[in-house]
Amino acid sequence: MSLGFLGAGKVAQTIAKGLITAGAISAESVAASAPSDRCLKEIRELGIGFTHSNKELLQMSEIVFLAVKPPLIGKLLKDVSAHIEDRHLVISLAAGISIDFIESRVSAGTRVIRAMPNTPSVIGEGATVFSVGSNVRNGDSEIARNLFSRLGICLQGDESIVDAVMAVSGSGPAYAYVAIDALADGGVKMGLPETLQSNCSSNSIGSLVDKQFANSFILFWKIITGRFYSIKFVSHSGSAKMVLHGKKHPSELKDDVCSPGGTTIDAIHELEKGGFRKCLIEAVEAACLKARKLNEQNYYNNKK
Repeated sequence: MSLGFLGAGKVAQTIAKGLITAGAISAESVAASAPSDRCLKEIRELGIGFTHSNKELLQMSEIVFLAVKPPLIGKLLKDVSAHIEDRHLVISLAAGISIDFIESRVSAGTRVIRAMPNTPSVIGEGATVFSVGSNVRNGDSEIARNLFSRLGICLQGDESIVDAVMAVSGSGPAYAYVAIDALADGGVKMGLPETLQSNCSSNSIGSLVDKQFANSFILFWKIITGRFYSIKFVSHSGSAKMVLHGKKHPSELKDDVCSPGGTTIDAIHELEKGGFRKCLIEAVEAACLKARKLNEQNYYNNKK
């Protein structure tokens, strides 16, 4: 099995690194294409192949990921449609681009799958939902499931729910990073040492998601699909682990999720308009001040 990424940016790097790290495929069996060398350093660090030619990438790949930004999908498909063969399984990673749109711009009979993974996939803590097109063959769904399940939790669903899932699990890590960063800032304001702030806020988010939000997401999945899955389909605990075990600041990780002009940055804008960070910082301050006040009053020692 050989994988090719049309596009070499953060999405391609995340999925490629996650699959290679998980042992799902060797780096020698993966390649990416891009018109410039902008991402060449990162691609070389992964040990995968690189080419400027989309045609060459298709020639060396069996499973082809569409990994460019959504506004570029139409131009990309126009460029590669003549070179997509029956042997290719095309998996789109582009938010908001329907299977119908893709099928209408490639040769009749092209096998298309639409998938929505998220950034914690890079450490095997991701969440992916995928839908299949009208021309998939027996075994194609299993190929997708086998790949994405190596990156975390993977479910197949109707395409009508993919956008909603994207808003929860696809963009969700960015919401968690903003929360972690805001909680850390609240800790700084109240005197928490820098060495503790991120670990405390990250562990708080991870624990909260694992123990409290899991049932909410299961219920959400049941409502939009009519089916119930007794598993924790949660992306945000993976987000906390990205902060705890990675080398990037939460704000950098948030930026990795927010593509220019994409869906997630609009969601982050709404959080900022609503004062999300301000509320969390003030919540930390309020709890800390109340604890100090109780201590000054010797409240607990005197309570009967």
